[in-house]
Amino acid sequence: MIQPATYRAAVAVGSGKLEFVDRPVPEPRNGQVRIRVEACGVCHSDSATIEPERAASASALVPGHEVVGRIEALGEGVEGWSLGQRVGVGFLAGEDRTCPSCRQGDIVNCEKPVITGMTVDGGYAEIMIAEARGLVRVPDDLEAAEAAPLLCAGLTTFNALRNAGARAGDVVAVHGLGGLGHLAVQFANTMGFYTVAIARGADKEPLARDLGAHRYIDAKAENVAEVLRSLGGAKVILATAPTGPGMSEMVPGLSPRGKLVVVAISSEPITVNAIDLVFGGRSVVGALTGTVADNEQTLAFAQQRNIRPKIETFPLDQAQSAYDRMMRGDVRFRAVLVMKPAH
Repeated sequence: MIQPATYRAAVAVGSGKLEFVDRPVPEPRNGQVRIRVEACGVCHSDSATIEPERAASASALVPGHEVVGRIEALGEGVEGWSLGQRVGVGFLAGEDRTCPSCRQGDIVNCEKPVITGMTVDGGYAEIMIAEARGLVRVPDDLEAAEAAPLLCAGLTTFNALRNAGARAGDVVAVHGLGGLGHLAVQFANTMGFYTVAIARGADKEPLARDLGAHRYIDAKAENVAEVLRSLGGAKVILATAPTGPGMSEMVPGLSPRGKLVVVAISSEPITVNAIDLVFGGRSVVGALTGTVADNEQTLAFAQQRNIRPKIETFPLDQAQSAYDRMMRGDVRFRAVLVMKPAH
């Protein structure tokens, strides 16, 4: 079968707008592969590419960093990967290997990383070029549209929870029930934590319970810190809702040595009373994504425990609508572009 000479892509042209272009099918360079994209998640972080003013569409970036597809071409020097293999590409798609963080083995905090959809073209397209070192093995029996959000939202929450120091039976709270939070609640429950979901409004309690929360706190009607203290304090609070004041109010609800782990970026500052930190040894830390190995472990754990994102799918030609709805918070809970919806 003769492959088309061009492929379709949605590129960022500024002010929240996407434009469709047809581009020549590229050949992968040394150390790269070409992927035929099956699905790509639409993440709030894509706004860092789509909102700023951009250059002409001929050179504009393709957003998207939750990509699942199959390898259809291998560049020189690529080993360990094969044509037709199912792969994923997440937020961090390569490291410079020379900065102080990389030299110390901390590639997640590389100072000059390859970031999918931000420094290189991403997955809002039928085809994508990726660095082989940034590829994630994706099980064939995971649906592409369900696997895609796990490469970012899933990895971020899974890694943050398993590295936070809590043990089975500890109280772990998840702040927010959106794209990140609804996955975090599932992970926390399955890891054996006494899982507390925190959101605003009594109407969200049934969802929280269905996802696996043992206790729901309505932040509109209850004092979050007081409720957490009544449970003995939270060993970990995972902050997935981008509200600085909301995060600040929860710190007194931590147990001694407890951690507020921040994965959502708020435009508002987090303010903390030093007394809450010093007396009890509490801490506030950030968590950022993970390595390709972490991503493969996320997928394996999700597959084993039947943890899946709740998604709405859109064909590629509806990328603008999918992005707009995601930015309005009008998607339950992750928007995913599917390149061949009928398939």
